[in-house]
Amino acid sequence: MRNDVKLLGVYGDDTIHACSAWTSTSRELTPEKLARVDKLLAMLAREGHMTPFEKSSLHFLCSTEIASHIHLLKHRVGVSINAESARYKEFKVDKFYVPSDWSDEEKLRLQVHLQDSFKKYHECIERLQDEGVSRKRAKESARFYLPYGIRIDCDVMFNWRSFAHFQKLRNDEHAQLEIREVADEMLRLVEDEGSFPLTIKALRKSGWLPER
Repeated sequence: MRNDVKLLGVYGDDTIHACSAWTSTSRELTPEKLARVDKLLAMLAREGHMTPFEKSSLHFLCSTEIASHIHLLKHRVGVSINAESARYKEFKVDKFYVPSDWSDEEKLRLQVHLQDSFKKYHECIERLQDEGVSRKRAKESARFYLPYGIRIDCDVMFNWRSFAHFQKLRNDEHAQLEIREVADEMLRLVEDEGSFPLTIKALRKSGWLPER
């Protein structure tokens, strides 16, 4: 009943960002230049020279309620998104989200409502087909029974510049709790993966990423 985030893979590392910045001079990674990657990335982040951070990719699979899905869609520039669609298939697994900060009584009320909505959705598909509506139209229109609390799977890919912008807006105390939790889990997974420690350090020091 909670949102879920998986890191599917990454392309690049700290040196990819550094090499991009060094293209105007020399991309050769000498030992002396490798020792300066930390300072270079810090300077790029501090001065707002963000294009080198576009040369990597972070690939996630998210299962979120509709509000968080809409927040992800609002970051479409520099972000590639494909999502599960009830227009092309009937939802067979009734996935939904219940807010973690609600009382147990309120959680139960919402759970009952969501389960009933899914039941009506499945029944509507069958009724519409019995009435002669095509299965394609039945599936795409029966989803009007489904509320914001359903969860859909979403394949999301950021470059690091877009990811930093997403983190700055959505991993913030003013963001809605649900998308903040998604953003924070994404950042945790990327930190644990280990390819971008200097990038994270530089962007965090410059205010793009929150402290953890």
